[in-house]
Amino acid sequence: MNDWPEGWTEQPHPRRGRGGPPQPEGARVMPHVSRQAPPGQGGYGQGPAYGDHRYDGYEQSYAPPQRGGGGYGPPSRYDHDDHDAYRPRPNWGRRIKWTVISLVMVMLVTGVGTYLWADSKLRREVDLSVVEERPDSGKGTNYLIVGTDSREGLTAEEREDLRTGHAEGARADTMMVLHTGSNGNALVSLPRDSWVTIPEFTGSSSGNRIPASQNKLNAAYAMEGAELLVRTVEYNTGLRIDNYAEIGFGGFASVVDALGGVEMCFEEAVQDKNSGADFAAGCQDLDGGQSLAFVRQRYQEAMGDLGRTQNQQKFLGALGNQVASPATLLNPFRLYPTMGASLDSLIVDEEMSVFELGRMFLALRGVQGEGGTQMNVPVADPGYATDKGSAVLWDKEAAAQLFEQLKNDETVTATDG
Repeated sequence: MNDWPEGWTEQPHPRRGRGGPPQPEGARVMPHVSRQAPPGQGGYGQGPAYGDHRYDGYEQSYAPPQRGGGGYGPPSRYDHDDHDAYRPRPNWGRRIKWTVISLVMVMLVTGVGTYLWADSKLRREVDLSVVEERPDSGKGTNYLIVGTDSREGLTAEEREDLRTGHAEGARADTMMVLHTGSNGNALVSLPRDSWVTIPEFTGSSSGNRIPASQNKLNAAYAMEGAELLVRTVEYNTGLRIDNYAEIGFGGFASVVDALGGVEMCFEEAVQDKNSGADFAAGCQDLDGGQSLAFVRQRYQEAMGDLGRTQNQQKFLGALGNQVASPATLLNPFRLYPTMGASLDSLIVDEEMSVFELGRMFLALRGVQGEGGTQMNVPVADPGYATDKGSAVLWDKEAAAQLFEQLKNDETVTATDG
């Protein structure tokens, strides 16, 4: 005899057949229900005890003991061994956002730090404010780029390897005006033996008044350095020089070596025992010493010094192209050594900024592109006889046209032919 409430009967177990818990007649048996208590008796609320378990007055699933407290009850997040399944899913959008923000901050800090480092290393040694009777500013920007034969920083062995000789001091060996503007970039070489007027000038170091004279262009640098050279270039061209950049033999070679060399292509073999240039026809990478030999050689050139200035323009264009290339700018192992070598070697004016220096290198790259111009100042006589020896006499009419076009930032139509 079973002591079941009236209307309750034994129901088949969903898996074992008979022997299931008592249920009201017609009750639905859930597959996961193992026992059911009569309503209103025992259990957690009012149902009677059945075996070792207690039940409420509704269908209640069997629950294993809860961790940490034991007993039975509703399922909890601890009822599974795989805790990771209940961890919140990662918010990838949030992670990506903070990763991007972190990268931007790192780049910003690195960029600012690099700028401050570079700015502190610039050798601002030329004071353009002492230059007298300066012409009015034109359109665009004009840089005077000067290469000297300075042996500063070179050991006796390095002087021998680079074939620079052992002369002391420094003389202007290369002078070019680089113009940047809205009608293309132009690089114009001013031969060092150009026969020009060196105007009156109060010596920046001696304080003495230097009278006007006719002389070769590089004599201005020999007399009073960069300031008188700028004064002379402005006087003879009518162009206002906005920035000045100068580099010596040793610094030039160091920059090329830091870049890993510069590729140059030769239509024919180049040999010059005086400079040490010895290159086969075709394309090849030149290291610092080889590059210096190439830009200095002139004796095999049919045009002599004028041919040499054309080679210098080609090389500076290739140098600017490599400095401003992604292979250099995006490679810190090449960028920072190149910047370090350049900043240690370049002498610039007091107003030159790192930003302007970067613009100058980009402009050197641009002279080789579409719309760029590379030329010598128009020449009337490359072997003009003077009391200072053979000099280069400018074609006054064609030169005046060229400088007027540069000043007004017009397309250059003047030629050096």
